Amino acid sequence: MNRVKIPKNRLRKLKTFTLGQKPYELQGVNPKKVKNNFIDLCSNDYFGLSRDNDVIKASYEISLSEGLGSGSSRFITGSRPIHKLLETQLAEWLNQEKVLLFPSGFQANIAAVQGLANRNSIVIADKFIHNSLLVGVKAAGSKLVRFEHNDLKDLENKILKFNSSQKSILIIVESLYSMEGSIAPLKEIAGICKKYNVELLVDEAHAIGILGTEGKGLSFDLSDEITMLTGTFGKSFGSGGAFIACNSKIGEHLIQTSGAFRYTTALSPALSAGALKSLQKIKANHEWGINLLISSKKWKKEILRNLSYPVKGESQILSIIVGQEEKAILLQKHLEKNGFLAIAIRPPTVPVNESRIRLTIRRDLNLDILDNFISVLKTFK
Repeated sequence: MNRVKIPKNRLRKLKTFTLGQKPYELQGVNPKKVKNNFIDLCSNDYFGLSRDNDVIKASYEISLSEGLGSGSSRFITGSRPIHKLLETQLAEWLNQEKVLLFPSGFQANIAAVQGLANRNSIVIADKFIHNSLLVGVKAAGSKLVRFEHNDLKDLENKILKFNSSQKSILIIVESLYSMEGSIAPLKEIAGICKKYNVELLVDEAHAIGILGTEGKGLSFDLSDEITMLTGTFGKSFGSGGAFIACNSKIGEHLIQTSGAFRYTTALSPALSAGALKSLQKIKANHEWGINLLISSKKWKKEILRNLSYPVKGESQILSIIVGQEEKAILLQKHLEKNGFLAIAIRPPTVPVNESRIRLTIRRDLNLDILDNFISVLKTFK
């Protein structure tokens, strides 16, 4: 078997962490079993709900009555009342006709692309979409065309180039891009798709719970113009698993034809119950997303004011651009040495010479942590 050779300087190591005493702390566990405390600036647990007592209690209690795992697919014995309850409440919240649950966001994205595209389709995708969506395009056998990131003119030109063909066209974007922290001009993109009568798939993984009306994502006010959206429970919801939201006709088509839905063990009752409790909390506290974005703006402003590095990001995701990947690795190590866990993102995940330290701002971080972080950054040479 021919394997792709990975350069030694790009080999990753799996690290193990356990929870610290404070909600934003993690402890790194090394082979010597020495635990080091870190302030978490890299996980996607934006609201800290993975450690919320009510969410944990909901997961625990349903495990006692429904078991830890589902035991089979939704078509055999894996469907539980909690699945239908979560799907129904989520569909109502998002103003969608149908929601289907999946064990992971990767799986949901593959199912979404395969549900809307095939060998006779052309997929026009933003150049920064997630790898799972690209895998979905490959699995569907569609022709892939990329347009420049958030470039409306390039998107329209690509549609015009292929719109005269007999093939169907699917546009794929993310509402919030995980490496850039950039927000898609979704209203304008939806308008272009409507103008040329092409379908639109939106990945809302990092936006749900934070962006849009009451944290319902940027797709909420455009539900009539967006064909399908995907989202996850592993980020702002603090649980695990994912979902697809669409109209009833497409939803039923996925139930009957999607291998990613039919041939996998259903999402565990524990994660489903945790996600439902988190949904209820987000619905009751939709100011969380607004406050998180305000906090993130303060972080970006202070980093730019005190340091010479460019900072990308319009959301809770910020990227400190350092350029060379060796420098990004050294900065990551410097931060870790001083108690901050922030990961260096390097090629091929990001373009060459755009290596960065990616920060994810959490709801429970205070300004003292920001001041300390700035002080540590200033000592890096």
